[in-house]
Amino acid sequence: MTEKLLQYLWNYKVFKNYDFKDIEGNSIEILHFGKWNKDAGPDFLDAKIKTNGLILAGNIELHIRSSDWIFHNHSRDPNYKNIILHVIFTYDVEISEHTTKGIPTLELKDYIDENIISTYENLINGNQFIACEKIFKPEKIPFNFHEGNILKKLDEKSRELEQHLTRYKNDFEAVLFHSFAYSFGLKVNAHIFRQIAESIDYSIINKIRQNPLQLEALFFGISGWLNHPEDVYMKILKREFEFIKKKFNISDLQFYPKFLRLRPPNFPTIRLSQLADLYYKHQNLFSKIIKVENTDQLYEIFASVKASEYWDFHFNFGTISKMQPKILSRDFIDLVLLNTVLPLKYSYHRYHHEEAADQIIEFYQHVAAEKNSITKGWKKLGVNIHTALESQSMIYHHKNYCEHKNCLACSIGFQILKE
Repeated sequence: MTEKLLQYLWNYKVFKNYDFKDIEGNSIEILHFGKWNKDAGPDFLDAKIKTNGLILAGNIELHIRSSDWIFHNHSRDPNYKNIILHVIFTYDVEISEHTTKGIPTLELKDYIDENIISTYENLINGNQFIACEKIFKPEKIPFNFHEGNILKKLDEKSRELEQHLTRYKNDFEAVLFHSFAYSFGLKVNAHIFRQIAESIDYSIINKIRQNPLQLEALFFGISGWLNHPEDVYMKILKREFEFIKKKFNISDLQFYPKFLRLRPPNFPTIRLSQLADLYYKHQNLFSKIIKVENTDQLYEIFASVKASEYWDFHFNFGTISKMQPKILSRDFIDLVLLNTVLPLKYSYHRYHHEEAADQIIEFYQHVAAEKNSITKGWKKLGVNIHTALESQSMIYHHKNYCEHKNCLACSIGFQILKE
């Protein structure tokens, strides 16, 4: 038994019967179990009980043992002055101040089914893909489970984007640029690409975006790759970068993207060139993204994006490779849509108090499901994952509930414990 489980059972009223009696044998009727308080202070607020013919209103504190009241130093804490009931799992010592004030103590040990305790202990002590793996069934997934998870994730992302908006004075276009840079950097270079983007005043991007060579020169120069040019193209880029740097008073700060453990199509040279091409080909990129009404229109924005001609024969500077245009793959576009475009569209509408949840959910339903170790794990358990709505939902759920064995906050865990 844990205190968290005890609070859970009290909140959801999971008991064998409700014929409660305190440790002195007096009947206790719970008129209102109280509101579960996840912050500091008593566990349940604004509760109401009836005992010895009196109706008491106030707060309830739960502990595993009655002695925990002493160990937690509640006697000296003014937040616990309005306690009307001390709920415990096991009674091990009398609390004199409760006796003096007439605060009843309710021992729950005989009111809780032992199977619930053993099931919960098996869940949190397991070492499987998910804690409930041995008893999980796909039909335990509640109705609208995926939609709920996606909206939770979008709300979290929206709060993060709002912080960036505050930092950049509500400039959505600048925040979009930083978010795109983060996505184009993938896992290895995401933070470095964001640093590169944030080191550039977005007004500079707007001023040079009609010149793709200058965009590339700016990105590559800040990445430190033009310090020692090895071929004609690098010399041209270096010349452009020096011109831009002087014209816009750009600092000497440089960032160095990584190539280690990356497949050549994901090299930072290729991804930065593609990012430059995206902003060159779509002069009103932010407006287009906000106005699109379906995924086909979104895919059209990225369909023609490719690295510049130099990269048709290169993956890195100075080393010639087999001719291959470096276009954006469908999988990469999906990744950018899920990590940048859809969260930003949702945040934009939320910022302007516009309802867009249903539309964004529909976008997720028309993007292919991701393939990774987490989605494979769910599929082995029989979960159908066909769209990004399902894959993003199950990834979010695994990271926020299953990895932390937060079964008591999990809607699936609730179904299991209730059974």
